[in-house]
Amino acid sequence: MEKRLTTTAMLFSVGFVFMLVCTVGAFFYGIQIGKDKTEEKYAVADEGSALAAAAATPYQQQDLVSFYHTVFLPYREFQNEWFAAMNKLSQGKTNEATSMFKDLASLADDKAKEASSVDMQRSPLLGQSQISYIRSLKLFNEASLKAATSAKTLTTTELKKNVEQEKTYLSASQFALNAQQAYYSAMLKWAATVDTDIPSEYSSAAMLELNQWKSLSITVKNKLMSDQLMTRKKLTTYYPQDLTSRVDEFVVSGQASKMKLHTLSSVVDLLINTEAVRSGDFLASMSTLYQKPLLPQLPFFSVETN
Repeated sequence: MEKRLTTTAMLFSVGFVFMLVCTVGAFFYGIQIGKDKTEEKYAVADEGSALAAAAATPYQQQDLVSFYHTVFLPYREFQNEWFAAMNKLSQGKTNEATSMFKDLASLADDKAKEASSVDMQRSPLLGQSQISYIRSLKLFNEASLKAATSAKTLTTTELKKNVEQEKTYLSASQFALNAQQAYYSAMLKWAATVDTDIPSEYSSAAMLELNQWKSLSITVKNKLMSDQLMTRKKLTTYYPQDLTSRVDEFVVSGQASKMKLHTLSSVVDLLINTEAVRSGDFLASMSTLYQKPLLPQLPFFSVETN
């Protein structure tokens, strides 16, 4: 009898210990599972927060690049053709001005449709720029049709003068300059998210001193040059950065001091009035004037893509 009780007691003890081990193991296993699920939950939440934060930032590099290819480039392609046509008129090299302007009208219409193919409204300044470029192209379409009609009765010299003074063309140019300024302002917004020392907005004093100009970042300078071109209602074949580089060359070379020019506007006036700025000036001087400039990766800022 005692032997059976001892064996029973032993089995009971072993069973009890086994159940206790299983219970403790299940407890800690449950804790680990709960911990893993909690960590996973917060990891997903953190990832979602990061994505939400990125989506809430309207001026990312990808936005600027997308705008360049889908809105800016179609406009620029038209503008290049427009300036080429006006150059032919100034040289009296075209006897088919009517068909030339009809082709420009058709091209402006096509490019306006291209520029409308995406929605850039998530980024306010890019949305504003897009609307202005589209409006500019539509007005260029109207200006081209009017020029095609005028070409039937005017000489090339008279036609060029007539086109440049016509209200529709002037409005088209103004919208293009507004669009350009908004695009370069968006680039400044982007730069401010990358480098906190760069302001997201910058408006210069009416008479900005060259000493102040020299201390500004390249993105601020480019934005100011888009301001200068808009103020002067100057639609150009060159980019704002080309004007930036010419101003910097003029200052660094000491020419500004020799000519006793102390303000940014006085230098810009001189360079524009003497036609001293060319498309490609920025790329030609980038390696000597700017060491690792903070610029978005856009084709017109890269020597490799030009």
